[in-house]
Amino acid sequence: MWIQQNSSSPAPLADLQGRAVGLKFECTQCNTEVFTDLIGVPAPNDQADSPEHAENHEIEEIKCPGCEMTHTLEVDSSFDGVTFKVSDAKEVSYQVAE
Repeated sequence: MWIQQNSSSPAPLADLQGRAVGLKFECTQCNTEVFTDLIGVPAPNDQADSPEHAENHEIEEIKCPGCEMTHTLEVDSSFDGVTFKVSDAKEVSYQVAE
């Protein structure tokens, strides 16, 4: 089941920490629907000296199969939750791997 990323609040950390997710978005250049391989959701840094420094990132790139445009994918994990970002994409959906 695909879940649309809510731009105003992160996804629940408890549901995603240590899991792998696939992302889905529409390429802004050619409007092709792009599906990623599975991406790991990193755990926040529990050794950080403040909540602001606890955020952890996973960054990857993917080429659109329709036009070869390169998109940057970023998974940001903090104790507040998980946020998925794709360069130039207006909406991002995610699906947790079984």
